[in-house]
Amino acid sequence: MFVSIILIVGIVFSADAQFRTDKMTSNNRNSQLGPPGSEVNNGTSDSDNNQVVTDSTQGFSIKRMVRGFTRKDTLELGYLALGTTVLPGSAQIFNRQYWKLPIVYGGIGAGIAGGIAFNKKYHETGDDRYKTLRTASYIGAGLFYWGQILDGVVSYKTDITVKKPVAAKATLYSALLPGLGQAYNGDWWKIPIWYGGFAACGFFYHQNDMNYRRFKYIYDVDHNKESSGYIGGITASQAEWYKTTYRRYRDYSILAFILVYALNVIDANVFAHMHDFDVSDNIASLEVSPTIITPLNAQYACQSPASGSTAMGLNFKFTF
Repeated sequence: MFVSIILIVGIVFSADAQFRTDKMTSNNRNSQLGPPGSEVNNGTSDSDNNQVVTDSTQGFSIKRMVRGFTRKDTLELGYLALGTTVLPGSAQIFNRQYWKLPIVYGGIGAGIAGGIAFNKKYHETGDDRYKTLRTASYIGAGLFYWGQILDGVVSYKTDITVKKPVAAKATLYSALLPGLGQAYNGDWWKIPIWYGGFAACGFFYHQNDMNYRRFKYIYDVDHNKESSGYIGGITASQAEWYKTTYRRYRDYSILAFILVYALNVIDANVFAHMHDFDVSDNIASLEVSPTIITPLNAQYACQSPASGSTAMGLNFKFTF
C-alpha cells in the first residue's frame, strides 16, 4: 500500500505539470513585429518572443509540502496524500477534522496490538484460530490506515466554483479504490468493465496456481516413489514442464492485474482532464465573414493614400 501510494502520487505530480509562455502581451508583441516574412524584429526573432518553457516549479519539493501543511503556502492534493501516507492523520489535521484522529490512531493501534497478541498465543498454543485472528487484526489495521488516506483526499476542499472534476482527485480516488475515480467523473458505466477485468485476472490466477500446485506435488512425489507410493503416468520431467508453465502463467495473471489497475488510474486521470472536451457531432465548424484588415505596420502596406491604412477582406474562423 505504501509503495503504491508513493507511485501514484508521482503520477499526480507529473499529470499536473504545466507549461507557460513569456509574459509579453500581445500588444507589445505586435509593436515589435516587422513586415511579413521578416525573421528579425528589433534585434529579436519572433520565435524568441514565443518560447514555451517548462515550469520548473511544478516538481516535487519537500519544502513546498512542509509550507503547505503549515498553511504558509497552498497545499496540493498530491502533497496531502503523500504526507498522510508517511504520517497517518496529517490530512485530518490539515482539514481541521481533529475529532477523527482518535479513530485513526485507535484503529491502527488496536489492529497492530491485537495482531501481536494473537501471534504470541498462536505460537504458544498452535491453535489456528489465533492465526486467523492475527491475520484479521493486521488487515483491520491496514484498513484504518487506508481509510485515513481516502478520507483525507475526500475531505480536501477544492475550488467549488469549478464544476469539472479535479484530475488529481480522480487519480487518487481510482488509486485508492478502483472505480471510484470513474464514479467521480460521472463514468459509472466503466466500473463493471474494470471490476470484470479484475475478476478475470483473479480467476486465471486461481486456475494457474491450482494447476501449478498440482504438478508441483506430482513432481515432488515422483522423486520419492518408494516412500510415497506414486504410480501415476506423469513422469517427473513432464511434471516439471507443466509446473514451470503454470507458474509462468500465474505470474502473467499478476502482471495483468497490475496492468488493469494502472489503466484504471490512467483512465480516471485522462477523462478528468478531458471532461469538458467537445465530443458532439458538430465538433468542427468554419465561419466566414467580411472584416476590416489592419496591417501590422502601415508603412509596409501596399495601399493607395485614399484608402487609408485599412482594407476589406474575409475573416476565416475554424473551431474544433
